Amino acid sequence: MTTGQFLDFLGIRMDGRQTRGMQYAINLVTPDNGEQYAIELNNETLTNIEGFQVANPDLTLTINRADLEQVMMGLKTLMAMIEDGTAQVEGDATILAKIGAAMVTFDPRFPIMPGTQLRPTDIPEIDPYAVELGASVPE
Repeated sequence: MTTGQFLDFLGIRMDGRQTRGMQYAINLVTPDNGEQYAIELNNETLTNIEGFQVANPDLTLTINRADLEQVMMGLKTLMAMIEDGTAQVEGDATILAKIGAAMVTFDPRFPIMPGTQLRPTDIPEIDPYAVELGASVPE
């Protein structure tokens, strides 16, 4: 996943109602690959533009892209990386916690159109790695 796709995904996961009234400008810099992003939270929407930086940001986050992947995979938190010095911030670091608090986990099978929601019986819960005792295993 590209950095831009990750930022877009965060925008999708964000519950805008929880960010009502917030306005932040953030610069993201990944020095190991030279990427720069201008990120803005405004009108309950999180947007980003690759290749730009905000002139007077509320926060600048500098983290190597390789380290950001640990956050993307959920192996480490961004706050832990800031605390251990892996990531550096200039400005108001509490912005990250405020935006993080607005993130929600959703079922990717959500109904796209009314009436299309899956019923619990439509998808059986099966452990793909379970093996029944006495069942033959394909060779």
